[in-house]
Amino acid sequence: MNDADTRYAAKKAFFTRVLTVYGRKPVLEVMRDPRLRCHALHLAESNRGGGIIQTLIEEASKQELPIHYHDRQALSRISKNGKQDQGVALDVLCPEFRTLEEYLQELPTLPAQRIIALDGITNPQNLGMILRSAAAGSIDAILWSRRGNAALGPLVIKASAGTLYRAPLVFCEALPEALRHLASGGGEICSLEADATETLFEHRCQGHAIYVLGNETEGVSREVRKLASRHLRIPMNNGVESLNVAVTASLIAYAPALQSRDQAYLDK
Repeated sequence: MNDADTRYAAKKAFFTRVLTVYGRKPVLEVMRDPRLRCHALHLAESNRGGGIIQTLIEEASKQELPIHYHDRQALSRISKNGKQDQGVALDVLCPEFRTLEEYLQELPTLPAQRIIALDGITNPQNLGMILRSAAAGSIDAILWSRRGNAALGPLVIKASAGTLYRAPLVFCEALPEALRHLASGGGEICSLEADATETLFEHRCQGHAIYVLGNETEGVSREVRKLASRHLRIPMNNGVESLNVAVTASLIAYAPALQSRDQAYLDK
């Protein structure tokens, strides 16, 4: 790899870790959060001075944060939501974000990973709650494909209670291809299925385990189901047929703790 390729790869890796937030109040909230690191503030040239715009400029100055001014069309390309950005966008650095390529390079050196893969999670509130539970529990990576899943916008940020900025997200273009790469790297693909014989809490994996969460209505897609080598279910009582996908994510995130508790009970 020559110097130009190296610089391009480094730049691409850096911007993979950048999440752009838009809207005046959401941007101000992020800028005032000491736990977050901002990269650049973007403002429309047509914004009127004073009010919250002046507050944003003062806050950026206090943090020595670069301010870039754009015409409305250019700002819309940055925010990807010209109808709702209110002439303001902010680049936030998210240190745990990475591309699938980066993750696959790291994988041989990592201990056994527990991964949640998102297969068509279209409800932003569900996605946000999944991210929050996964980040809080024993999940090493969350595989988010650009195709089929809800966008990482304000509704997801709100539902995640801001956890999105710190979540271990791994980006890919299409989930099936990403799962094939993970499987070839020693990963066991597990789909959550209501009619599976093995339960989530019985499952033990010695290597990398990838738990696939399917669409809220249709479940795991046919193509992804074919790739799964294990099918797991959540035990249900009292005639309950299914759980919300975000609740299922919570159970996966905390399954090791529940398994340890059950094993300790059996060892008595």
